[in-house]
Parts: sequence; structure tokens; C-alpha cells
Amino acid sequence: MFRRFSLAGILITGTLAALPAFCQDANSYLKSEATVQEFGSFLKSTTSDGVRQSDTNSGGILANYRYFFTKNLGAEVDYGWTRDTQSYRLPTGPFGVKSDQHEVFAAGVYRHQVGSLMTFVEAGAGGLVFAPVNSLYSTQARAAFVYGGGADFNVTRRVFVRAQYRGLIYNSPTFDLLPLKGIDRYVHRAEPSIGFGYRF
Repeated sequence: MFRRFSLAGILITGTLAALPAFCQDANSYLKSEATVQEFGSFLKSTTSDGVRQSDTNSGGILANYRYFFTKNLGAEVDYGWTRDTQSYRLPTGPFGVKSDQHEVFAAGVYRHQVGSLMTFVEAGAGGLVFAPVNSLYSTQARAAFVYGGGADFNVTRRVFVRAQYRGLIYNSPTFDLLPLKGIDRYVHRAEPSIGFGYRF
């Protein structure tokens, strides 16, 4: 009988001792992520009131930080930079403004593990600042909506590769120029990206 109690005692003690480890494992997800990505910028051209607006396809850099409140729900902040030329086909002829574009966004994030991939979707808001390379033109800011999704491919528990798509919707810049007055309209920019990230 002593052996039965000893065996039962060992099993119970072992189970209770292991319980904190199981609980810790279930809640030991890494709460923070930081990534650096290279992205492409592709604006869908629009025509309104006889004026066609587009911009040159370009590339840029995107830095991202995410914090997760639960295993699946979190928030992120982004900063991105690119340079391209906003082009306008006016009745008097084509016109373009080369500018540095700074984007800052905050978004909610939902992630879900699918096999070895961590998939995610996001939506949020922020702004774009168009800073012309030529100082003759005015810097202009626009509010914007961002949405997107993608997947993280784990290299280790902490290091991963991120492939992502983001869509930006905003009012096109006019740089406060008289020939462009009143022709601003909502446009859509596609930003596919890839880069490396680190969890901590």
C-alpha cells in the first residue's frame, strides 16, 4: 500500500510541479515585434474633370513596431519613406512634382497561426506628408486610411521574414498650386513589401 501511495504521490507531485511550466508555455508568447521592410509603391491613376493624375512607381523603406495585448490581438505603428513624382495631365500639358513622401500610421492587428506561418490582417489610420524636392512648392499633409495583410515565416522563434501587402487610401496632393486647385480626389496606393523582423 505504501508503494501505491508513493507512486500516486510522485505522479501528483510531478503533475503539480509541471503545471506552472505548461501555463507559462501557453502564455509565453513574445509580445513585441519590430521589422524593417522594403516596399514597392504603385498608385492607381485617376481621371476627373479632364485631369489625369498618376505617379511614378517607386520603392521605399518601412519600419514597423507591434505590441500584442493577447496572443492574437495587438496594435502597430509604422513609418515609411519613398520618393516619386506626382504627375498631372492638365489641359495645358503634363506637369509633375518630385517629392519625398513620409507616411505614419497606427493600426489594429489580428494574427493567427496557420501551421508554421503566422498570418495577420490590419486596419488603421494615419497620414502622408508630401515634401517636394524643389523648395518652390509647398509641403502638404493628407490624412489616410490603411488596410492590409500578410504572413510571417519563422526562421527561429524570434527571427522571421515578413511578406505583406498594404493599401493606402487618401486625398491626392495638390501642393497648393493654382493650376491643381480643386482637382484633388481620393486615390489608392498599393504597397507590397518584404523584410526581416525580430520578436522580443
